[in-house]
Amino acid sequence: MNNNDPVAGTLDTMIIGGGQAGLAMGYYLQRQKRTFLILDDCPRTGDSWRRRWDSLRVFTPAKYDGLPGLVFPADPLSFPSKDELADYLERYAAEFHLPVRQGIRVERLWREGDRYVAASNGHRWEARNVVVATGAERVAKIPDFASRLSPSLVQLHSSDYRNPGQLQDGAALVVGLGNSGAEIALEVSRTHPTLVAGKPGGELPVKHGRTAARYVLPLVRFAGLYVLNVGTPIGRKAIPALKAHGAPLIRTKSKDLAAAGVRLVPRVRGVEGGVPVLEDGSRPQITNVIWCTGFRADFAWLDPDLLDNGAMPRQQRGVAVDWPGLFFLGQDFMYAVASATLPGVCRDARYLAGKIPAPANRGSLSAAA
Repeated sequence: MNNNDPVAGTLDTMIIGGGQAGLAMGYYLQRQKRTFLILDDCPRTGDSWRRRWDSLRVFTPAKYDGLPGLVFPADPLSFPSKDELADYLERYAAEFHLPVRQGIRVERLWREGDRYVAASNGHRWEARNVVVATGAERVAKIPDFASRLSPSLVQLHSSDYRNPGQLQDGAALVVGLGNSGAEIALEVSRTHPTLVAGKPGGELPVKHGRTAARYVLPLVRFAGLYVLNVGTPIGRKAIPALKAHGAPLIRTKSKDLAAAGVRLVPRVRGVEGGVPVLEDGSRPQITNVIWCTGFRADFAWLDPDLLDNGAMPRQQRGVAVDWPGLFFLGQDFMYAVASATLPGVCRDARYLAGKIPAPANRGSLSAAA
Protein backbone atom coordinates (compact mmCIF):
# COMPACT_ATOMS: atom_id res chain seq x y z
CA MET A 1 0.00 0.00 0.00
CA ASN A 2 1.36 3.45 -0.90
CA ASN A 3 0.99 5.61 2.19
CA ASN A 4 1.28 8.83 0.18
CA ASP A 5 -1.52 8.20 -2.29
CA PRO A 6 -4.52 10.45 -1.66
CA VAL A 7 -7.95 8.85 -1.57
CA ALA A 8 -10.28 10.05 -4.31
CA GLY A 9 -13.82 11.08 -3.48
CA THR A 10 -15.46 11.17 -0.08
CA LEU A 11 -15.18 8.37 2.47
CA ASP A 12 -17.94 7.26 4.76
CA THR A 13 -15.71 7.39 7.85
CA MET A 14 -12.14 8.45 8.55
CA ILE A 15 -10.39 7.15 11.66
CA ILE A 16 -7.48 9.27 12.86
CA GLY A 17 -5.16 7.08 14.93
CA GLY A 18 -4.13 3.49 14.25
CA GLY A 19 -3.54 2.17 17.75
CA GLN A 20 -5.83 -0.22 19.58
CA ALA A 21 -8.72 2.27 19.57
CA GLY A 22 -8.56 2.92 15.83
CA LEU A 23 -8.18 -0.76 14.99
CA ALA A 24 -11.12 -1.78 17.18
CA MET A 25 -13.28 0.85 15.49
CA GLY A 26 -12.09 -0.37 12.09
CA TYR A 27 -13.18 -3.91 12.95
CA TYR A 28 -16.72 -2.83 13.77
CA LEU A 29 -17.03 -0.59 10.70
CA GLN A 30 -15.77 -3.42 8.51
CA ARG A 31 -18.47 -5.71 9.89
CA GLN A 32 -21.00 -3.06 8.89
CA LYS A 33 -19.46 -3.05 5.38
CA ARG A 34 -18.64 0.63 5.71
CA THR A 35 -16.09 2.45 3.57
CA PHE A 36 -13.41 3.81 5.88
CA LEU A 37 -9.73 4.62 6.20
CA ILE A 38 -7.39 4.59 9.20
CA LEU A 39 -4.67 7.26 9.22
CA ASP A 40 -1.79 6.35 11.56
CA ASP A 41 1.23 8.53 12.28
CA CYS A 42 3.40 5.52 13.22
CA PRO A 43 5.65 3.95 10.57
CA ARG A 44 4.43 0.52 11.70
CA THR A 45 1.28 -0.64 13.44
CA GLY A 46 1.99 -1.08 17.14
CA ASP A 47 4.87 1.39 17.28
CA SER A 48 3.12 3.46 19.95
CA TRP A 49 3.83 0.47 22.24
CA ARG A 50 7.24 -0.47 20.82
CA ARG A 51 8.74 2.92 21.65
CA ARG A 52 7.94 2.70 25.37
CA TRP A 53 10.46 1.53 27.95
CA ASP A 54 12.04 -1.87 27.34
CA SER A 55 10.79 -3.79 30.38
CA LEU A 56 7.17 -2.58 30.29
CA ARG A 57 4.44 -5.16 30.68
CA VAL A 58 0.74 -4.34 30.53
CA PHE A 59 -1.22 -4.40 33.77
CA THR A 60 -4.18 -6.37 32.43
CA PRO A 61 -3.88 -10.13 31.87
CA ALA A 62 -3.81 -11.49 28.33
CA LYS A 63 -7.40 -12.70 28.57
CA TYR A 64 -8.46 -9.03 28.50
CA ASP A 65 -5.86 -7.76 26.02
CA GLY A 66 -7.41 -8.95 22.78
CA LEU A 67 -9.36 -6.75 20.39
CA PRO A 68 -12.75 -7.87 19.00
CA GLY A 69 -12.57 -10.94 16.82
CA LEU A 70 -9.04 -12.10 17.74
CA VAL A 71 -8.01 -13.59 21.11
CA PHE A 72 -4.62 -12.49 22.41
CA PRO A 73 -2.27 -15.47 21.77
CA ALA A 74 -0.85 -16.04 25.25
CA ASP A 75 -1.51 -17.69 28.59
CA PRO A 76 -4.74 -15.96 29.71
CA LEU A 77 -3.28 -15.18 33.15
CA SER A 78 0.03 -13.80 31.86
CA PHE A 79 0.89 -10.14 31.39
CA PRO A 80 2.22 -9.48 27.86
CA SER A 81 5.26 -7.35 27.21
CA LYS A 82 4.86 -4.11 25.29
CA ASP A 83 6.49 -5.70 22.23
CA GLU A 84 4.15 -8.69 22.33
CA LEU A 85 1.21 -6.30 22.41
CA ALA A 86 2.66 -4.25 19.55
CA ASP A 87 3.13 -7.37 17.41
CA TYR A 88 -0.42 -8.45 18.21
CA LEU A 89 -1.79 -5.12 16.96
CA GLU A 90 0.22 -5.46 13.76
CA ARG A 91 -1.10 -8.99 13.24
CA TYR A 92 -4.63 -7.78 13.99
CA ALA A 93 -4.54 -5.14 11.25
CA ALA A 94 -3.23 -7.73 8.78
CA GLU A 95 -5.65 -10.48 9.86
CA PHE A 96 -8.69 -8.33 9.09
CA HIS A 97 -7.12 -6.45 6.15
CA LEU A 98 -7.87 -3.14 7.79
CA PRO A 99 -7.13 -0.15 5.53
CA VAL A 100 -4.36 1.52 7.52
CA ARG A 101 -2.19 4.25 6.00
CA GLN A 102 1.08 4.46 7.94
CA GLY A 103 3.30 7.45 8.57
CA ILE A 104 0.53 10.04 8.20
CA ARG A 105 0.25 12.59 10.98
CA VAL A 106 -2.86 14.66 10.43
CA GLU A 107 -1.84 18.31 10.64
CA ARG A 108 -5.32 19.80 10.46
CA LEU A 109 -8.95 18.71 10.55
CA TRP A 110 -11.81 21.02 9.63
CA ARG A 111 -15.42 20.90 8.45
CA GLU A 112 -16.23 21.88 4.89
CA GLY A 113 -19.91 21.78 4.00
CA ASP A 114 -21.34 18.41 5.01
CA ARG A 115 -17.98 16.66 5.35
CA TYR A 116 -14.73 16.74 7.28
CA VAL A 117 -11.35 17.32 5.66
CA ALA A 118 -8.02 16.11 7.02
CA ALA A 119 -4.72 17.42 5.68
CA SER A 120 -1.19 16.02 5.96
CA ASN A 121 1.94 16.87 4.01
CA GLY A 122 0.06 18.35 1.07
CA HIS A 123 -2.55 15.58 0.87
CA ARG A 124 -6.17 15.69 1.96
CA TRP A 125 -8.87 13.18 2.77
CA GLU A 126 -12.60 13.84 2.97
CA ALA A 127 -15.16 11.93 4.99
CA ARG A 128 -18.71 12.37 6.20
CA ASN A 129 -17.73 11.07 9.63
CA VAL A 130 -14.50 11.27 11.62
CA VAL A 131 -13.41 9.25 14.65
CA VAL A 132 -10.55 10.87 16.57
CA ALA A 133 -8.73 7.88 18.06
CA THR A 134 -5.35 9.44 18.74
CA GLY A 135 -5.28 8.13 22.29
CA ALA A 136 -4.60 9.66 25.65
CA GLU A 137 -0.79 9.78 25.42
CA ARG A 138 -0.39 12.49 22.82
CA VAL A 139 1.98 15.12 24.29
CA ALA A 140 4.41 14.70 27.18
CA LYS A 141 3.51 16.89 30.14
CA ILE A 142 6.63 18.46 31.66
CA PRO A 143 6.69 21.48 34.01
CA ASP A 144 7.95 24.72 32.50
CA PHE A 145 10.74 25.01 35.07
CA ALA A 146 12.35 21.83 33.69
CA SER A 147 14.03 24.01 31.04
CA ARG A 148 16.02 25.68 33.82
CA LEU A 149 17.74 22.48 34.90
CA SER A 150 21.50 22.46 34.43
CA PRO A 151 22.62 20.89 31.14
CA SER A 152 24.97 18.73 33.21
CA LEU A 153 21.92 16.76 34.38
CA VAL A 154 20.42 14.06 32.20
CA GLN A 155 16.67 14.61 32.02
CA LEU A 156 14.14 12.43 30.23
CA HIS A 157 10.38 12.17 30.11
CA SER A 158 8.99 8.68 30.65
CA SER A 159 8.05 8.62 26.94
CA ASP A 160 11.77 8.88 26.08
CA TYR A 161 13.04 6.54 28.79
CA ARG A 162 14.03 3.06 27.57
CA ASN A 163 16.36 1.62 30.21
CA PRO A 164 18.87 2.69 32.91
CA GLY A 165 21.68 2.67 30.32
CA GLN A 166 20.51 6.13 29.22
CA LEU A 167 21.46 7.60 32.60
CA GLN A 168 24.83 8.86 33.78
CA ASP A 169 26.54 7.80 37.00
CA GLY A 170 25.01 9.21 40.15
CA ALA A 171 21.59 9.41 41.72
CA ALA A 172 18.33 9.64 39.79
CA LEU A 173 15.27 11.65 40.74
CA VAL A 174 11.99 10.25 39.39
CA VAL A 175 9.33 12.96 39.45
CA GLY A 176 5.81 11.58 39.78
CA LEU A 177 4.57 8.52 41.64
CA GLY A 178 1.98 7.07 39.32
CA ASN A 179 2.35 3.61 37.84
CA SER A 180 5.00 4.68 35.33
CA GLY A 181 7.00 6.47 38.01
CA ALA A 182 6.87 3.51 40.38
CA GLU A 183 7.86 0.96 37.73
CA ILE A 184 10.70 3.06 36.32
CA ALA A 185 11.99 3.97 39.79
CA LEU A 186 12.12 0.31 40.80
CA GLU A 187 14.07 -0.58 37.66
CA VAL A 188 16.49 2.36 37.97
CA SER A 189 17.15 1.55 41.64
CA ARG A 190 19.00 -1.61 40.58
CA THR A 191 21.81 0.47 39.07
CA HIS A 192 21.46 3.97 40.55
CA PRO A 193 20.58 5.49 43.94
CA THR A 194 16.98 6.54 43.33
CA LEU A 195 14.61 9.13 44.78
CA VAL A 196 10.93 9.53 43.91
CA ALA A 197 9.17 12.85 44.33
CA GLY A 198 5.42 12.64 44.82
CA LYS A 199 2.65 10.73 46.52
CA PRO A 200 0.69 7.77 45.16
CA GLY A 201 -3.01 8.19 44.45
CA GLY A 202 -3.71 4.95 46.31
CA GLU A 203 -2.66 1.35 45.78
CA LEU A 204 -4.36 -1.84 44.63
CA PRO A 205 -4.75 -3.69 47.97
CA VAL A 206 -3.56 -7.05 46.62
CA LYS A 207 -0.39 -8.39 45.07
CA HIS A 208 -0.39 -8.10 41.29
CA GLY A 209 0.15 -11.38 39.46
CA ARG A 210 -1.57 -14.57 38.36
CA THR A 211 -3.74 -14.93 41.46
CA ALA A 212 -4.96 -11.36 41.09
CA ALA A 213 -5.54 -11.99 37.38
CA ARG A 214 -7.79 -14.91 38.25
CA TYR A 215 -9.80 -13.49 41.15
CA VAL A 216 -9.33 -9.73 41.61
CA LEU A 217 -8.66 -8.06 38.26
CA PRO A 218 -11.95 -9.31 36.77
CA LEU A 219 -13.70 -7.30 39.51
CA VAL A 220 -11.48 -4.28 38.82
CA ARG A 221 -12.29 -4.55 35.12
CA PHE A 222 -16.01 -4.76 35.80
CA ALA A 223 -15.92 -1.72 38.08
CA GLY A 224 -13.84 0.29 35.60
CA LEU A 225 -16.27 -0.43 32.77
CA TYR A 226 -19.71 -0.67 34.31
CA VAL A 227 -19.64 1.03 37.72
CA LEU A 228 -17.17 3.94 37.55
CA ASN A 229 -18.62 5.75 34.55
CA VAL A 230 -20.58 8.94 33.94
CA GLY A 231 -23.81 6.97 33.72
CA THR A 232 -23.82 6.00 37.40
CA PRO A 233 -24.06 8.19 40.52
CA ILE A 234 -20.96 6.59 42.05
CA GLY A 235 -19.04 7.08 38.80
CA ARG A 236 -19.96 10.74 38.49
CA LYS A 237 -18.72 11.27 42.04
CA ALA A 238 -15.52 9.21 41.73
CA ILE A 239 -14.20 10.27 38.32
CA PRO A 240 -13.32 13.89 39.27
CA ALA A 241 -11.35 12.60 42.28
CA LEU A 242 -9.51 10.05 40.14
CA LYS A 243 -8.65 12.75 37.61
CA ALA A 244 -7.26 14.94 40.36
CA HIS A 245 -5.23 12.31 42.20
CA GLY A 246 -4.26 9.83 39.50
CA ALA A 247 -4.72 6.08 39.22
CA PRO A 248 -3.76 3.82 42.13
CA LEU A 249 -0.48 1.90 41.99
CA ILE A 250 -1.18 -1.51 40.50
CA ARG A 251 1.96 -3.67 40.28
CA THR A 252 4.78 -1.80 42.02
CA LYS A 253 3.73 -0.56 45.46
CA SER A 254 5.30 1.79 48.01
CA LYS A 255 6.60 -1.15 50.05
CA ASP A 256 8.34 -2.56 46.95
CA LEU A 257 10.11 0.76 46.44
CA ALA A 258 11.12 0.92 50.09
CA ALA A 259 12.46 -2.63 49.98
CA ALA A 260 14.57 -1.69 46.95
CA GLY A 261 16.07 1.29 48.77
CA VAL A 262 14.14 3.93 46.84
CA ARG A 263 13.72 7.08 48.93
CA LEU A 264 10.42 8.97 48.76
CA VAL A 265 10.85 12.75 48.91
CA PRO A 266 8.44 15.72 48.74
CA ARG A 267 7.16 17.07 45.45
CA VAL A 268 9.36 19.25 43.25
CA ARG A 269 8.32 22.90 43.54
CA GLY A 270 10.80 24.40 41.05
CA VAL A 271 14.39 24.81 39.95
CA GLU A 272 17.01 27.09 41.48
CA GLY A 273 20.62 27.31 40.38
CA GLY A 274 20.03 24.58 37.84
CA VAL A 275 18.91 21.94 40.36
CA PRO A 276 15.47 20.78 41.54
CA VAL A 277 14.08 22.26 44.73
CA LEU A 278 11.60 20.20 46.76
CA GLU A 279 8.60 21.50 48.68
CA ASP A 280 10.57 21.31 51.94
CA GLY A 281 13.28 23.53 50.44
CA SER A 282 15.87 20.77 50.09
CA ARG A 283 17.96 20.25 46.96
CA PRO A 284 18.70 16.58 46.34
CA GLN A 285 22.15 15.70 45.02
CA ILE A 286 21.23 14.03 41.76
CA THR A 287 22.65 13.73 38.24
CA ASN A 288 19.55 12.41 36.46
CA VAL A 289 15.89 13.45 36.34
CA ILE A 290 13.09 11.33 34.86
CA TRP A 291 9.79 13.15 34.46
CA CYS A 292 6.96 10.66 35.02
CA THR A 293 4.46 13.49 34.96
CA GLY A 294 2.04 12.08 32.43
CA PHE A 295 0.62 13.34 29.18
CA ARG A 296 -1.96 15.79 27.96
CA ALA A 297 -4.34 15.55 25.07
CA ASP A 298 -3.48 17.63 22.01
CA PHE A 299 -6.34 18.98 19.93
CA ALA A 300 -4.44 21.93 18.43
CA TRP A 301 -4.66 20.26 15.01
CA LEU A 302 -8.45 20.47 15.09
CA ASP A 303 -9.87 23.62 13.54
CA PRO A 304 -10.68 26.16 16.29
CA ASP A 305 -14.32 26.16 15.17
CA LEU A 306 -14.57 22.51 16.24
CA LEU A 307 -13.18 23.11 19.72
CA ASP A 308 -14.91 24.19 22.90
CA ASN A 309 -12.86 27.19 24.08
CA GLY A 310 -9.69 25.55 22.84
CA ALA A 311 -10.41 22.20 24.52
CA MET A 312 -11.94 18.94 23.38
CA PRO A 313 -15.40 19.53 21.86
CA ARG A 314 -18.36 18.81 24.09
CA GLN A 315 -19.14 15.11 23.85
CA GLN A 316 -21.41 12.50 25.32
CA ARG A 317 -19.85 9.06 25.41
CA GLY A 318 -17.61 9.99 22.49
CA VAL A 319 -20.30 11.62 20.34
CA ALA A 320 -19.63 15.33 19.70
CA VAL A 321 -22.65 17.34 20.82
CA ASP A 322 -22.31 20.28 18.43
CA TRP A 323 -20.75 18.67 15.36
CA PRO A 324 -22.65 15.88 13.56
CA GLY A 325 -20.37 13.09 12.40
CA LEU A 326 -17.51 13.83 14.83
CA PHE A 327 -16.59 11.16 17.37
CA PHE A 328 -13.87 10.51 19.96
CA LEU A 329 -12.44 7.22 21.18
CA GLY A 330 -9.72 6.12 23.61
CA GLN A 331 -9.50 9.30 25.70
CA ASP A 332 -8.96 9.12 29.45
CA PHE A 333 -12.26 9.16 31.37
CA MET A 334 -14.19 9.77 28.14
CA TYR A 335 -17.07 7.72 29.50
CA ALA A 336 -15.61 5.44 32.17
CA VAL A 337 -12.48 5.03 34.24
CA ALA A 338 -11.45 2.29 31.80
CA SER A 339 -12.11 4.26 28.59
CA ALA A 340 -8.41 4.46 27.64
CA THR A 341 -7.65 0.79 28.42
CA LEU A 342 -7.84 -2.13 26.02
CA PRO A 343 -11.17 -3.42 27.43
CA GLY A 344 -12.51 0.14 27.48
CA VAL A 345 -11.72 1.03 23.88
CA CYS A 346 -13.31 -2.21 22.67
CA ARG A 347 -16.53 -1.52 24.54
CA ASP A 348 -16.61 2.14 23.46
CA ALA A 349 -15.77 1.32 19.83
CA ARG A 350 -18.71 -1.07 19.64
CA TYR A 351 -20.99 1.61 21.06
CA LEU A 352 -19.76 4.37 18.71
CA ALA A 353 -19.95 2.15 15.64
CA GLY A 354 -23.67 1.96 16.29
CA LYS A 355 -23.92 5.76 16.50
CA ILE A 356 -22.17 6.62 13.23
CA PRO A 357 -24.90 7.42 10.68
CA ALA A 358 -25.05 5.19 7.63
CA PRO A 359 -24.43 6.90 4.26
CA ALA A 360 -27.49 7.71 2.20
CA ASN A 361 -25.86 6.31 -0.93
CA ARG A 362 -23.18 3.71 -0.25
CA GLY A 363 -22.39 3.40 -3.93
CA SER A 364 -21.07 6.96 -4.09
CA LEU A 365 -18.26 6.24 -1.63
CA SER A 366 -14.76 5.50 -2.83
CA ALA A 367 -12.77 2.41 -1.83
CA ALA A 368 -10.42 2.99 1.06
CA ALA A 369 -7.88 0.26 0.42
